[in-house]
Amino acid sequence: MRIVGEEIEERKPLLRLGEVVPDFEAVTTHGKIKLSDFKGKWVILFSHPADFTPVCTTEFVAFAKIYNELVKRNVQLIGLSIDSVYSHIAWVRRIKEKLGVEIPFPVIADIDMKVANLFGMIHPGESSTATVRCVFIIDPEMKLRAMIYYPLNVGRNMDEILRLVDALQTADKHKVALPANWRPGDAVIVPPPHTQEEAEKRLQEGYECIDWFLCKKKLLP
Repeated sequence: MRIVGEEIEERKPLLRLGEVVPDFEAVTTHGKIKLSDFKGKWVILFSHPADFTPVCTTEFVAFAKIYNELVKRNVQLIGLSIDSVYSHIAWVRRIKEKLGVEIPFPVIADIDMKVANLFGMIHPGESSTATVRCVFIIDPEMKLRAMIYYPLNVGRNMDEILRLVDALQTADKHKVALPANWRPGDAVIVPPPHTQEEAEKRLQEGYECIDWFLCKKKLLP
């Protein structure tokens, strides 16, 4: 909460990494959905500023191109903007007509801004009537694992989104951390030792160690 002049502006609590995200029900181009319907799967919920706009059109084509890769990773992709379902349907059809690309994922029609406000997608410094380019990665337990925000005029990088999903899933499966610029197949970081004895032992365990606190290993295929 902050005071603006004589008025008190209430701020919604920021979504935090590692916490369960709020559930919602929404109308989409694939019918009504509840976020909790996808519990057990990873979810990428992303927002775009508006239908029938240039950058958003390039992004939807790009998301469609990585859709099958996301499916392989047990990820459900869901789009959103503050447009009607009729606008979404018309735009998706136009993309197929003009660019030959089928949009296979549901797009939320959030005219009342319910989901946008719930997830903090409206940033008045950018626009009070359009969502910024948010990406929320939610794990099978409905916990928020990563979030990225882009301004209205910069499109997202699909390679980074796939890399981030791979990194999160690899970290969970193998209980490791991932270094900067990590890609599947690269060495991973083993958890740091917590005692002096473990630190001494670590250097003898055959890992690629730069120092006692930074050791890497290759994962078995």
